[in-house]
Amino acid sequence: MSTTNSAPNGASGLPPEAIAFAARMYDAARRGQMDIFEQALPRGLPAGMTNDKGDSLVMLAAYHGHAPLVRLLLQHGANPNSLNDRGQSPLAGAVFKGEDEVIEALLEGNADPDHGQPSAMEAVVLFKQEERWKTRFENGPGRGKAV
Repeated sequence: MSTTNSAPNGASGLPPEAIAFAARMYDAARRGQMDIFEQALPRGLPAGMTNDKGDSLVMLAAYHGHAPLVRLLLQHGANPNSLNDRGQSPLAGAVFKGEDEVIEALLEGNADPDHGQPSAMEAVVLFKQEERWKTRFENGPGRGKAV
């Protein structure tokens, strides 16, 4: 009896080519490669896809400071309130990294500053950015609307 796995798919059940493509998309989000997403999103790339850690494309773009890409992903239906496996939101990640333009893009896209653990609202207190963001977060159009 052979113990070799002869199935062509990986542990996820996806073909290796699909896994490699997804990895390229996550790397492109980290790098803010707008050209790739301007082509891929209209052709059906899911704007809300997540990696094995639950990090969405929006989370990766936000954390790495790519506000134009965050806006593009949101325009294509990405969830500004998607939490990764650690309960972190893109908005809280942007606060942590001090990415003001990304924070604005997420707020415009209805990100909820009270969503996640820690929430972005808690992060502004933790990182002593209350003067800059507290009022803006309290009046954010997405506040209290995350599901």
